[in-house]
Parts: sequence; structure tokens; C-alpha cells
Amino acid sequence: MNAESQARLYSREPSGPKLEVLGPKLERSEEVLTPLALQLLASLHRRFNPRRLELLAARAKRQAEFDDGALPDFLRATEAVRAGNWRISPVPKDLEDRRVEITGPVDRKMIINALNAPVQAFMADFEDACSPTWGNVIRGQANLKDAVRRTITYEDEATGRVYRLAERTATLIVRPRGWHLPEKHLAVNGDTLSGALCDFALFIANNYEALAARGTGPYFYLPKIESHLEARLWNDVFVAAEEALGIARGTIKATVLIETLPAAFEMDEILYELREHSAGLNCGRWDYIFSFIKKFRNRREFLLPDRATVTMERHFLKSYVELLIKTCHRRGAHAIGGMAAQIPIRDDPAANEAAMARVRADKLREARAGHDGTWIAHPGLAGIAREPFDAVMTGPNQLPVLRAEVNVTAKDLLSVPEGEITEAGLRNCIRVGVQYLEAWLRGNGCVPLYHLMEDAATAEICRAQLWQCLHHGARTSDRQPVTVERFDRLLAAELDRIHHEVGAARLTHGVFPTAARLIEQMTKSESFDEFLTLPAYELLS
Repeated sequence: MNAESQARLYSREPSGPKLEVLGPKLERSEEVLTPLALQLLASLHRRFNPRRLELLAARAKRQAEFDDGALPDFLRATEAVRAGNWRISPVPKDLEDRRVEITGPVDRKMIINALNAPVQAFMADFEDACSPTWGNVIRGQANLKDAVRRTITYEDEATGRVYRLAERTATLIVRPRGWHLPEKHLAVNGDTLSGALCDFALFIANNYEALAARGTGPYFYLPKIESHLEARLWNDVFVAAEEALGIARGTIKATVLIETLPAAFEMDEILYELREHSAGLNCGRWDYIFSFIKKFRNRREFLLPDRATVTMERHFLKSYVELLIKTCHRRGAHAIGGMAAQIPIRDDPAANEAAMARVRADKLREARAGHDGTWIAHPGLAGIAREPFDAVMTGPNQLPVLRAEVNVTAKDLLSVPEGEITEAGLRNCIRVGVQYLEAWLRGNGCVPLYHLMEDAATAEICRAQLWQCLHHGARTSDRQPVTVERFDRLLAAELDRIHHEVGAARLTHGVFPTAARLIEQMTKSESFDEFLTLPAYELLS
């Protein structure tokens, strides 16, 4: 613990109740919940939680406007920001080349394998790939603490193999939870804390000195942002943390995931708010599709076809990608591509080759469009993802590719893709949604299903499409409407299929019935739940 940082925090904080830990004491809790980390977290909560709640209320107000027929558009009030010639601050050397980044949860083995992978960066995920049980939060922070200090090891009890970090490792980037998610195991003055502030404060307070000693810094991905005002809040949090810890201003660097529809209309403004802390923007494609459904949930004309057919070649997604690249490069910021959800298929060479061909084509599309890097979910995809970028990039990035010919309008971003809604697509949504949620309730937030790596974002698409189809009585390709009775039949049939795939014991015991019931309730509800993870979090310990 840094005594100067501790004294600096205490000198600026009013006297009063300190942060209360409501979660049980776990192994290594004291190494994570240090006095410095808790004091920083309490300070950030007192200063910024009221604004966080105001911004969440603003989201709800804006959603009501969409429900009443409004459409998002570029903001008139910030035209000067979009027209200006400003640029973000330069990024550190270890963020200049980001051509392949791997993402995954914060469990011990995953962290080692990801950092050892032949990639430029590893995004350690406390958000969509992490089920935020108290144990996962504490263990994840302890694992990252060991990783930063290069002391992390893992022994596989089944094989006896010991995993350690290699000499060369990827740059570590951490994704905290979004502004909407709580951390119910921590409170100040009876107020539940923000999951975002929790993940951020615990990581930076415990690791900023060790990161600096190794020539790197505290780098973050920021999820689920819906406006530049939410980015401004993050920037103010960063400044406050830097001042409290005695870190030079601008040391913290953050890449914002553009994964909500409103944020796509405020890319310039988001970069501007974070300009001294910015490391670029990322195309969070799966959450972006979910957001498109969610924002227009009450409007039949925005029904989407089967999720498998909503590919990045669709006009609204292609437009979003091109606008992001143009915006980033004009501002000297990296434009990072989206996730390849495929994973190697070891027992079927033909299916594996087809899956890898899809990855290759997707990454070639991104590289040719001007992206500076891309995401993968499995180390086995690193070489395939890297090849297209190596072929077009003569330097560490494609910042000189300005895409001046791109002119994206609001109409382009709101273009609804045509296509069929099929019964097979509905069945897949049920099957994936139930199985993912079951794993999440057991504490696993990153789940391989049917040769794809599913996380909370893809599960959100599944349950959102089910709600959308049922709520609007959509007709499938066989011209039959989606009714409650039909949904019930499909749910029963897919639970039978899951029974055969995973076994009766898991289906009838544990949390499978709970997961199925929650998917059913959310699908049939008259109102649309903002996030699957909010009601599900109430069921986590």
C-alpha cells in the first residue's frame, strides 16, 4: 500500500461512514480489499454515484422517447465538437500495435493462456464474459494482481500440468462492468456500489505501481456507454483517481466499446470527452445488435431476422463500422474490430475448416475497411486473425487510412436488414439463451455452445429477439405467427433437446429450471427488461 496515496485520499475525504463489505470473507480478500482500494472506492462512490444514477435515469427518459416514435440522430448541440480539428493524446508504446486482441474471463488459467497467446493485448473481462459472483470478483482481482506481478501460476489437477507466464506476454487491458450494474456486496452509507467503480478502483489501486514498474499502465475497456455524458463521467473518475493516487494525468487509457445505438451517433463526442485518456473505439457488434432491438422494441417495423443472418455486411452494421473507422482515424485514435465468436472444432475437420474460413473472411473485411486490430475469443484463432492485418499494415496500425469518402447518415445507421424469421432461429435462441443463463447462474459467464463462444451479449440478442417476435406476433417463414402457445411448445421441445445433450440430472436439478423459468418470464413479460443480467444478478450469491 502506498502511504502517500492513502494520506492523500484521507485528507480529501469528509469524515463519515466508511465502505462496508457485505460479502463473505474469502481467501485472499484482504489482498484485494486493501485499505487504499476501499478508500478510493468510497471516495469515487461519494463523488460520482449521484451523477451515475442521473445518467441512468436519462437513459430511461430517452428510451421512453424512442418508444413514442423518436429516432436517434446526431446532436445539434455538439456540432462544433464534430467539426473541430482536435485529436486525442498519443497512446503509450504498448498500445500502438493492437492488431489482434484476445478477450476472456478473469479465471486463472484463462489469464495465463491469454497473456501467453501470440496476440498484442488481452482484455480481462469483468463484464459480459464474467458472472459477477462475489467469488469471481475477488478471485478475478487477485488473479490479475498476480498476473501484473508475473507470479501467477495454475496447476491442472487432472493432468498435473503447471501453467506459467512466458517471457513475452500480451498487454493487459481490463473491462469493468457497465454503469448499470450494481455490486451488492459493497455499500457506503447503505448505498449499493456501482459494479463499474468497484472493478475499476480495486484494479487500479492495487496495481498502478506494479504496472508502472513494468513499463505499462492502467488500461481499460469501457462497456455499454450510451452518451458522451457517460464518457465524461468516466473521464472525471479517471482524473479523480489519478489525483488521489498521485499518478500523472492522462496515464489511464481507455477504449470505449461502441455497442449501443445511441453511442454510434456520438462517437466524436465520446472521443472528445476522453481525449487525454482515450485509446480508441471498438465495434462491439453483438451488444450493438442487441441495442438496436432494445431501442426499438415497441416498434414492429424494426423486427430483425434470425440473428445468424444479421452479419457485418448488412447496411446498418457496415455503416456503423465505416463511421467508427473514419471518426477514430480523423482523431488519431485506434479503431478496433469486433469479436470472432468461432472456436476451433477439434472433432470435425470439415466443420472446423468452414468455421475458420468464416473467421478469415471476417478479419479480411475488417483489415480492408481500415481497422487497426480485431478481437478473438480463442488463442487458436490468433494466426488466422493476424494474417489479413499483416498483409495490409506496413506499420503498427492503419491510422493514416482516413476513409474520407465515407459519408454515413442517420438513415444508414437505422436501416433495418431484410430477412426471414425462422422456427429454427427461434429454437436456437431458446436453446442458447437457456443454456447460457444456466451456466451464468452457476458462475460461468463465457460458454462454448454449438461451436461458438457465447457471452452475455449474444444471450441478450437471443432473449431480445424472442421477446420482439412474441410481442409483435411476428410470422416465421412458414407464415405462422409467434404466439404464447407456440413459444411454450418450442420451449418444451428445446428443453427436451437440452435434456438429451446435457443429461437429465443437470436439466432437472441445479439451476436449469431457474434459467428456463427466467427466460420464459422475460420473453412473456409485457415490458422489456433492460438487461438480462439485472434480474439474474439477484439470484447470484
